[in-house]
This record gives sequence, C-alpha cells and structure tokens, in this order.
Amino acid sequence: MLIRNGQSEEYRLDIIQAISKFRQHFTVSLKLKWVLLSLSGNQKRIAMRTYLYFLVCFFLFAGTKNAVSQEQQDPGLCVGHYYTEEEAREVINDLKQAYRTKEEWQQRAEIIREGILKGAGLVPFPEKTPLKPHYAEKRIYDGYSVQNVAIESLPGVFVTGSLYLPEKTNGKMAGILSTHGHWSESDDYGRFRDDAQIRCAALAKMGAAVFAYDMVGYGEMVGWGWKHRHPLALRQQLWNSVRALDFLLSLENIDPERIAITGASGGATQAFLLTAIDDRIKVAAPVVQVSAHFFGGCVCESGLPIHKSENHQTNNVEIAALAAPRPMILVSDGDDWTRNNPDVEFPHIQYIYRLMGVEGKVENVHFPDEGHGYEFSKRKAVYPFLAKYLKLNLSVLTEKNGEMTEKGIVVEPYKKLEVFSESYPRPGYAVLTNDAVKW
Repeated sequence: MLIRNGQSEEYRLDIIQAISKFRQHFTVSLKLKWVLLSLSGNQKRIAMRTYLYFLVCFFLFAGTKNAVSQEQQDPGLCVGHYYTEEEAREVINDLKQAYRTKEEWQQRAEIIREGILKGAGLVPFPEKTPLKPHYAEKRIYDGYSVQNVAIESLPGVFVTGSLYLPEKTNGKMAGILSTHGHWSESDDYGRFRDDAQIRCAALAKMGAAVFAYDMVGYGEMVGWGWKHRHPLALRQQLWNSVRALDFLLSLENIDPERIAITGASGGATQAFLLTAIDDRIKVAAPVVQVSAHFFGGCVCESGLPIHKSENHQTNNVEIAALAAPRPMILVSDGDDWTRNNPDVEFPHIQYIYRLMGVEGKVENVHFPDEGHGYEFSKRKAVYPFLAKYLKLNLSVLTEKNGEMTEKGIVVEPYKKLEVFSESYPRPGYAVLTNDAVKW
C-alpha cells in the first residue's frame, strides 16, 4: 500500500481502520445475502431498509474522517514523517550546497526565522501586556525551593507552571526554561512527570532559576476548557514561550547572558523554535526531537506553515541550527526519529556552526540502545553542558567517586504543583478556552 510521505501517522491509521471496516462490511454483505433468501417479503423489506441505513451512516462517517485527514494534509504544511529517511538525506545534501559562507547562511537563517514568525501568525509581533504573576505557596527542600506561578501571556490567558530556585545564591543567577512533551497518561504527565521535576530541581540545586511551564491545554487548564490539539496551538504555545522568557528575565538577580532552554520530544520542539526566534536564549538543549525526516506530529509543532512559504522550504534541522553561534547540545537515541543524528542531522548543524566560526559550541550525545525520553542517562549528558556555559555548580550533583547523583530531590504529587486552589483562587477574568483568546 502506497502512502504519501506527507501523510501523518493518524492518517495512516485512518486508512488501516477503513480497510478493516470494509472487510467487515464485505463479510456482513455475504452473510446478509443468505439471510435475505430465508426471509418473507415484508421481513426482507425491513431488513433491506436497516441495511441501507447502516450503509449511509458508514459512508458519512468515512467521508468525515477523510475530510479531516485532507485538512491535516494542507499542502502548505510539513507534518509528521514528511520525508522518508533517504529523501531527508538528499534534502540535507542539497541544502549544504545552498550556503558555502557565513554570509550566505545568515541570509538563509533570516528567511527561515521570518518564515516561522509569519507562519505562526506572529507578524506583526503582538503587544506585550503585563505578566501579572500569580504566586502560590513556596515549598522548601534540600538545596532548592518550588513555588507554583501563573503568568498572563495575553490579558486573562494564563500560563501555569512552577518556579524552582536555588537555596543559596551568590550574585546573579542563570535562568532556564523547562519545556515538556506529549506525555499524557495520568501517572506520566507533562511537567508533572518524575523526570521533569527531577531535572528542574537538580538544575536549581546547581544554581539556576528554572521555570517549568505547561503546554497549551495541559495541566489544570484542561479542566477549564482549553484544548491542546487546537488549530492555533502552535501560535499560542510559541507566544507563551516568549512570555515565559519575559517572566524568567523579570526575576530578581537573573543574569540575561546566562539563559537556557531544554525539553524533550515536543518540549524540544518548543525549545528550538523559541531559540530560533529569540536571541535572548543563550544556550539550547533539545532532547530526542531534531530530525531531518520528522517534522513533529502534533498541531502544536507542525499545524501552521512555519516550514514552508511561497519563497522557501526548510526543516527542523535548519531551524535548530538557527541557534548558532550560541552553544547547543543535541541528545538523540536509536529508537525514534533521531536515530540518524550522528550521520545526518548533527553533521549538517556542525557544518553551519563551522561556517559561523564556532564548531566547538555544538555537541551531539547519542544513545543507540535507548529510546524516546529524558531519563537519567540523558540528563547526565545535559547537566555538564549547561554547567559549562551557564557557570553552574556541577559538584552538588557529583559523588566523591565522581558519579553523578540526583538524590535528595522530592517528586511532588500533581495537586501540589497546581497554581490555583481554594487558597489561591483563579481570577474571574481568566480566559477559559482557546477560542476566547483575543490577540
């Protein structure tokens, strides 16, 4: 069965389900033929009407699903596994011929950056309104604290999250944004996951202020009426990231020259998109996401035309490379769409860093025998990189034998990480759905 490269995994599933239903329908038809032969005239007419009603419902449903799939395959979008792996290699090879000097790459980079902003609907740039942070109770732990906070990215549009701070500070602090991916199970969810909390607390113990914030339609906002898979999720989410950065930089004693972002999977998409459009990010650490053939399967990653316009077409490799000349570490594994990073994506990004004269500022740590996630092994790769470029204290995570440890970190339950409660009620003017946002 031939399926076009641009078609998403959801569309592939639709096709498989349709084939299955056709087989079921064909089987039912054969059985019905023998049933009809055994019925009287009136019984036969009733049975035929019932069967025709079933057919009408079946094809109406199939048509609806097909319409949705076709909408998802807008020719202006690059969705999911847009290329085969071999096609992606060819595209990367062709791109390498398109810029041979620093100046040529910088011209290309500006086109890509403008394409992201226009495609996301952020041109002209929205007005930055007051953030009005709402703080909940602070919890004190060994070497760090946690305080839930919500900011307003637009009037009444809340971005919920938690702020992790070091117990002791000596002068100005580095700041880190922590983004999360599409982990959606109740016991393995968004920024509430064990690995996300541990990462934030560990970086705070190392001396950074860390703001972990929810994606659009995640966390407590789900109960309000927000949806994640909304047609404009990418626009809202990218704007929320810009405002999260504004919040981080507004904190007392933050060093604007030591600002980083890190996240895995869809969180890595958020990380490299924000890094691409906002040079206030000084260090980037996207984990298990940068791919030449996979463009992200969610509307929050590829549901708007950020990769393609009338004048250009790009991919997430070039978008990630917009970090240059700022330091960046790519973490990849052997069991998802980042499996080719050592041979395809990283060499091209390294080539761009070489054009920029900073080849040594980009690294790739690959785990060929691991899968999709931000587990301890991958965090151990990121911690030293961030410590190096943000001037953090890695020794607080280092045992006497030189091994890295995250002991002493408390993983909190979901409810404890919510911002609003009876003690800290949600303001009555809060925007409760995606469609109610006023830009």
